[in-house]
Amino acid sequence: MIKFLLKVVILGAVFYGLTYFDVLPGLDVVPNPDGPLGEYGTYLWIGLVFGVVNAIVGPVLRLLSLPFVVLTLGLFLLLINAALLAITAGITDRLTVDGFGTALIGGLILAVAGWVADQLLDR
Repeated sequence: MIKFLLKVVILGAVFYGLTYFDVLPGLDVVPNPDGPLGEYGTYLWIGLVFGVVNAIVGPVLRLLSLPFVVLTLGLFLLLINAALLAITAGITDRLTVDGFGTALIGGLILAVAGWVADQLLDR
């Protein structure tokens, strides 16, 4: 449970970095300064929603698309990560993704950040 919460914080920090430094122009977060934790709570909320979507929907999508993953030598996983980011944007009204390219690059960055978080938290 602690590892999951730390991963949520890391994902929230990645969302903050992506939107604050305008790394992806089509990825926007509308912060809520009146929320319980201020505008940083919005990034934690989006990190939590993405973490839950990745933990619940992610394995189902990966299992259903296993033939395509094998056929493309794993490149189809980029599309799955883009779909998970789009699902997260559909669930919360604080995150907007403006197109497929933005979702693809954002999914790639979040997948790398999640992998790094897993490597750091497993030590």
